[in-house]
Amino acid sequence: MAGPSSPSAPVARWKRHIVRQLRQRDRTQKALFQELVPAYSHLLEKAELLAKFSEKLQPQPNDATAATHQGSWEVGREEKSSPESDQVSSLATLRVQWQEEEEELRLVCGEMAYQVVQKSAALGTVQSELEEQQDSLAALEARVAQLQEARAQHAQQVEGQRARNAALRSAYEALRAHSEHQEAALRRLQEEARDLLERLVQSKARAAAERNLRLESRERAHQARLSQELKKAAKRAVSISKIPDTLDHGIREETETQVGGPEFLEREACEKWKRPFSFKKRRGHSVGGAPEQLYQSIPVCVAARLPTQVHDVLDAHLSEINAVQFGPNRGLLATGGADRLIHLWNVVAGRLEANQTLEGAGGSITSVDFDPSGSQVLAATYNQAAQLWKVGEAQSKETLSGHKDKVTAAKFKLTKHQAVTGSRDRTVKEWDLGRAYCSRTINVISYCNDVVCGDHIIISGHNDQKIRFWDSRLPSCTQVIPVQGRVTSLSLSHDQMHLLSCSRDDTLKVIDLRVSNIRQVFRADGFKCGSDWTKAVFSPDRSYALAGSWDGTLYIWNVDTGKLESSLQGPHCAAVNAVAWCFSGSHVVSVDQARKIVLWH
Repeated sequence: MAGPSSPSAPVARWKRHIVRQLRQRDRTQKALFQELVPAYSHLLEKAELLAKFSEKLQPQPNDATAATHQGSWEVGREEKSSPESDQVSSLATLRVQWQEEEEELRLVCGEMAYQVVQKSAALGTVQSELEEQQDSLAALEARVAQLQEARAQHAQQVEGQRARNAALRSAYEALRAHSEHQEAALRRLQEEARDLLERLVQSKARAAAERNLRLESRERAHQARLSQELKKAAKRAVSISKIPDTLDHGIREETETQVGGPEFLEREACEKWKRPFSFKKRRGHSVGGAPEQLYQSIPVCVAARLPTQVHDVLDAHLSEINAVQFGPNRGLLATGGADRLIHLWNVVAGRLEANQTLEGAGGSITSVDFDPSGSQVLAATYNQAAQLWKVGEAQSKETLSGHKDKVTAAKFKLTKHQAVTGSRDRTVKEWDLGRAYCSRTINVISYCNDVVCGDHIIISGHNDQKIRFWDSRLPSCTQVIPVQGRVTSLSLSHDQMHLLSCSRDDTLKVIDLRVSNIRQVFRADGFKCGSDWTKAVFSPDRSYALAGSWDGTLYIWNVDTGKLESSLQGPHCAAVNAVAWCFSGSHVVSVDQARKIVLWH
C-alpha cells in the first residue's frame, strides 16, 4: 500500500471504483432490455411487412360500384368463371386474418409501450439513485481525504511517542539499575546496623550487669558497715549529762555525711538510670500554663494474688463491652461499651454495685482511663473524638475533637491537665485539657491501637507491628521496637521499667525498657486474640501478665519464670475484650463481647 505522501494512488483507486460501478450499471440495464429490444424490432418488421401486403390487397372503388350495378352480369359471369371467385374468397380470408393479426400486434405494441414506460420510469429512478450515490461517494471521498490527513498526523504522533517511549525505557532501565545498586547498598547498611545494634544491646546488657553487680556489692558493704556501726553504738554507753545541742549536732553531722556520701550518690544515679520514664508527682506547669496539683499516691501492691473463682457476673451493657479500668480510689471501676455508655461500679464485699452512668458519648467507647486523682474519666470514642467526664456528673464535660477517624486510645499523663490520644487516622495527639487544646500532633505511617504515657515519654503501639517511643520535648520518634503481629494493647508496669504488649500473633511480650529489648514472649495452647483491641495488663506488682482469649478463657503468666501460671474458664461465652487488675492486687475484672462483666477473686 502506498504511503500517505503519494496522493496519486488514492485518486487512481476511486476512479477505478467509479468505472467499475458504471460498467456494472450498464450490464444491469442491458440485461433488463436485452430480450425486449429484439422482440420489439421483430414486431416492427412484421408490421411493416403486413402494411405493404395490405396495400396490395386493397380493392379499387370503381370495381365495387360496377359490381353493384351489374349484379346479374356478375352472377352469370361467376358461374362462367369459378376459378376467379375462389381467388376472391381466399383474398377475403387473408384480409380477415390480416385484421386479426393487426389487432394482436396492436395489443402487443400497447403492452410493449407500457413496459417501455415502466422501464423508463425505473431507469429514471435508478439514475436518481446513481446521482445520490455519486454525491455520497464524493462526500466519502472528501471524508477519506480528511482521514488520510488525520492518519498521517497520527502516524507522526505515534513515531514521536515511540521515540519518547524509547527514551523513557532507557531512563527506566538506568533507574532500575541504580535502584538495584541502592537496594544492595541498603541491605548491606541494614545488616551492618543490625550487627551494630546487637553489639550495642550486648554491650549495654554487659554494662548494666556489671553496674548492678558493683552497686549490689557496694550496697552489701554499706549495709555491713551500718550493721557494724549499729552494733558498736548499741554497745557504747551514752551519758545523760551530755549537752543535747552537741548530741544533735553530732547526729546531724553524721546524717549529712551519710546522705552526701558517694554510695548514696551512686545509688541515686542508679535509680534515675533505672527509671527512664519518671512518674514522680511534682509541682510544675502543664502545657497551657495551668498550675498542676499534687495527688495522693496510688496504693502500692506488695504481692498480687492469683484469681481463682468468680464472685459476680453481670450483663452490664446493652451491647459488647470494649474497655474496663480500675480507678486509683480503691473499689471504683469503669466500663465502656458499644452502647455509648460508661458505667461506674463499686466493688463492695466481692460484689459489683452500680455507682453512676456517664452519658453523652458520640460513639462506641474503645478506651477508658482515670486521671491520677480519680476525679475525671477520659474515654476514646468512634466519633473521631475523645470525651472527658467528671466523676459525679452524668454529662460530658469536654470533647477533644480533631482526629479524622476512630479514636482507639485515650490516656491521662501524670496530671489531670494533660492527655494523649491515638487514632486510626495515623496520628497521636497531645492535649491541654485546661483549654481543650491540641498542643501537638504526631504523624505516624500506621494507625495507632493503644498508648501509654510517662512524664515526657509517650509509647504507642501500631498496626504495622511496631512500638514507637516519643519524647514530648523532641520533634521526632526516639526509638522503634518491632514485634511480630499487629499491636493490640500496651501496659506499663508501676516501676516504669517494663512494658507489656499484646499482638495479633497470639503472644504477649515483656520489653525491658532499661535496655530496650524484648525480655520474654508468652504464648499458650488455646490462647488467641479475639480482636484488634484485646487488652492485656500487668499485675500491680509486675509478677504476672493477664490477658483474655477468643473463647472466653483468662490466661495468667508468671513474669519471672515465663511459665503459664493459670487459665481460668468461667462464665464468658464470647471473646474477652479487656481485663483489669485492681491496685490492691486482690480482684480482677474481665469484660467480653457478650455484654458480660465478671469479677474474679
